[in-house]
Amino acid sequence: MNKSIMLIAGVIISVCFVIFSTAIFESLYYESEFSLSMYENNLYVTVGLVSVGLAWAIAALYYYLINSVSFSRWYHWMVMLLATSVLSPIVNYVLCENTFESDGYDFSSQLFNFSLRVFAVEIVLFVIVSFAMRWWSSNCRHTPIPE
Repeated sequence: MNKSIMLIAGVIISVCFVIFSTAIFESLYYESEFSLSMYENNLYVTVGLVSVGLAWAIAALYYYLINSVSFSRWYHWMVMLLATSVLSPIVNYVLCENTFESDGYDFSSQLFNFSLRVFAVEIVLFVIVSFAMRWWSSNCRHTPIPE
């Protein structure tokens, strides 16, 4: 029962993050022209979807596809955390930069600062997702913190 509650909580938090991604990201980084362009191009929602999608995908990769006894220590989990928290800002940077270039804007420095916030948010998302889905893994369910 507790396992299902953790999964449901993880899904609800993920959905709420996507729904409120504009408010969350603007509270973390606001620069008037940059934020207006992000809002007008609906990029906050795109960044939220990519961040949540990568967190769930990489956690599923770790807990269900890799799912190996020899890769079930806390430092292996940290490798996956680092991978997702580096990959998400890179993917989001490229998506946003392509949109801005097509509109004729140069927000490189603002986008870099924004990507640092995405890095931090992705760490939180991956931890939440890990605790939501780890329970059904046969070999990695004790990672990052034993039951």
